[in-house]
Amino acid sequence: MCLDAEFSGGMRAVQSAENFQNKMAMEGVPGLLGTSVGFSLRIGQTLFSSASLLFMSLGVEFYSYSAFCYMVTTMGLVIPWSCTLAVLDGYSVVVKCPVRQPGILFIIAAGDWVLSVLTLAAACSTASVVDLLFQTSGSFCTPKCCSRYQLSAAMAFLTWFLSLASALLNLWLLPSS
Repeated sequence: MCLDAEFSGGMRAVQSAENFQNKMAMEGVPGLLGTSVGFSLRIGQTLFSSASLLFMSLGVEFYSYSAFCYMVTTMGLVIPWSCTLAVLDGYSVVVKCPVRQPGILFIIAAGDWVLSVLTLAAACSTASVVDLLFQTSGSFCTPKCCSRYQLSAAMAFLTWFLSLASALLNLWLLPSS
């Protein structure tokens, strides 16, 4: 009986040490919520989505195409989401207390995934419409406006890339919390 108690106590100590090592390994992964790399990803998302929105809005003709309106709407959602999470990441880095509550992590992971898919759809639809406009020999779009729309699509693809990285990293963090 005494040997069983010692064995189970030793096993608990080993499991607790393994859990501690796993937790420390997860906190050392760059790009997770509450790390400086995660903060950089959020700042990049904010900057690229703002640039995409700016390039799209410089041409006042964007409202003529539904794909361009979709891009403006999507970037209008991504900017406040990324800004808010950049503030949260910045605060977590300064205070050195990362967010690890499962409910909050689930909401952030789900929001990242939804916005990542929306951003990819907006970037692809905008790029395809711009390509179609370029092929019509400028009869629907001046070269200056079309190049702005093309830059907007490129910035949206960069936003999607950073958003996908954040979504994957937060999804990886979710089961460990």
